[in-house]
Order: sequence, then C-alpha cells, then structure tokens
Amino acid sequence: MLYVENLKKSYMVGGQPVPVLKGVSLQLAQGEFAAVMGPSGSGKTTLLNCISCYIAADSGQITLGGEKLADLGEEALAKVRSRKLGFVFQDFMLLDGLTVRDNILLPRIIAGGVDDEGERYADQLCEAFGIGHIKGKYPAEISGGEKQRCAVARALINHPLLILADEPTGNLDSKSSRTVIETFLQARRELGATIFMVTHDSFAASFCDRVILLQDGTVSDQLSRGGDSRGAFQDRLLRAIREMSGGDSDAVLA
Repeated sequence: MLYVENLKKSYMVGGQPVPVLKGVSLQLAQGEFAAVMGPSGSGKTTLLNCISCYIAADSGQITLGGEKLADLGEEALAKVRSRKLGFVFQDFMLLDGLTVRDNILLPRIIAGGVDDEGERYADQLCEAFGIGHIKGKYPAEISGGEKQRCAVARALINHPLLILADEPTGNLDSKSSRTVIETFLQARRELGATIFMVTHDSFAASFCDRVILLQDGTVSDQLSRGGDSRGAFQDRLLRAIREMSGGDSDAVLA
C-alpha cells in the first residue's frame, strides 16, 4: 500500500549539503500498524515529512495506493494530503474555537465537503472512540486523552489510505498514552486503518505489528512482533535499541 524506495534527502547548512536520508526503503501493507524509531537526527521527521508530501525528496520514490507521488504537481499533492492522508500530531492541533465534533469535521469543512454522510460519519467516530458525550464541548474543556482521540477521529474523517502520527503520545501521561494507542488499534481493527507512527516510546511501539529502526539516515533494523506478547516484543525492541546505540538506550529514546 505504501512503498518507499531508496529515498534520499539533504539540507543545505552553511552552503554545504548535509544528508539526512541516505537511501531509505520500506513498505507498509494495508491495515498494518508500524512505527519508526531512532535517535535525534536519524531522519524520522524528515521521512514523515517526505511521505506527507510537505517536503520533496532529492531522489527515490514514494508510492501510495499505487500512485507515485514524485510524478504529481503541487495541486495534486495537496489533494493527496487532504484525501488520502490523515495526520495526528503530538500537540493535538485542535482549534479552540471549534467543538470536538467540528474539529473532527475540519478536513471536510476545509475541502467544502460536509454532507450528510460526513455528519453521520463524524457522529459514528465520536461514538466509536468514546467521545460522543463530549462532542459539543471545546478543547479547553476536555482531557489530553480525549483531545488525542478527537485528533485520531479527525484523521479518519476522510477515509484516508494512511494515518501519519508524529509522536502522538509524547505529551501524555502513561494512562492517556495507552488510551491513544488503543484508539489506533481500534481504528485498525474496526475501520481498516493503516498507521505509520514516529515515536521515541518503546511502550507505544510495542503495540505495533512492526518497528523500523533508523540510524544515521538509513534503516538499521526492522522487528516484527509476530506471536510475541506486547511485553516480550518491548524487551526485543529495547535490546535492539541498546545494540544500535552501543549499549546506551537513552541515546535513542531521548
């Protein structure tokens, strides 16, 4: 469903190119929940920004749902962002002046496409994620976990091919973090969502089907959960992280 092939990206610093992605290749299947982890500067955010069409790669190819993104113009890329991708951010990105329900509908409001089906689907998402009782409230009136469930519902409102989540548990306590991850799992189970999450949190990553480890702009390892329990998979993740960082897991998890 998502194919990333030999992706390269550099930034100009002091007039000199500094490579950030050095030939990253990966793929996600429909309905998969995958995470990418790595130390600061490994290229996680750049990778996510390239997939989201917000920055252009120097070379390589990204194919989403059979469509090669490098072949598209800016107008077509904007349609991909609005119709085929859903976004969940660390800081929620909810608008204070809109209710929970209207925040969920925001992508359709922006696209001018709020119809009866959209209204019904927003209500369905509210009920599915346990926020139906607060859909008339404003962001300042709800908890962090409720805000993030609202953000996940908003990411799903346009039936996207892929949800991109950037540190979605980074600002949350452990209880709220688990609620958010369970919301992702529910979205995959009940709505067939495909989720690609950047995280530094091995606990959150241990719920995924697969974790991709980035180091120095390349894929250093990929771990599939398989039949492991969540705890056993987290232990394997932590061992791989320690090996990647020369024994210092904090270097990756910071």
